[in-house]
Amino acid sequence: MPLYEHVFLARQDISAQQVEGLLQTFRSLLEENGGKVGKTEYWGLKTLAYRIKKNRKAHYTLMDIDAPHEAVAELERQMGLSTDIIRFITIKVDEHEEGPSAMMRRSDRDDRGDRGDRRGPRRDHAPREARTETPEPQNKAEGEEKPAGEEKSE
Repeated sequence: MPLYEHVFLARQDISAQQVEGLLQTFRSLLEENGGKVGKTEYWGLKTLAYRIKKNRKAHYTLMDIDAPHEAVAELERQMGLSTDIIRFITIKVDEHEEGPSAMMRRSDRDDRGDRGDRRGPRRDHAPREARTETPEPQNKAEGEEKPAGEEKSE
């Protein structure tokens, strides 16, 4: 059977227990249609990049699915009818990822390496003491430049 990763977003005003109930409902729906659900992950209540159906946040949940296409089509149809689901996406994959997904892995920020001293002096300029001042022209005629269109004609 084909393998799928399915992520759905539930409304912000339902509880985490209600999201678990939705997950169990969808799991039983898939099993009735000849599929099975492997790993499931609840990613939590996260802020959306933009408002969806007047929601600023959503409960994110991932399901690894091993089911025929008809079962997945029925799952998507039921999610489309549900008022608690605001978005979902199903992606066909070659194999399921072992261990926690990228959203659940703890990223270590120390592996970025040295980025230099951000608060130090600007490196594109010499220190003020080392800069040489250009002398001011003595009279206005010496320092004046003529515009490109104006030349003396004799």
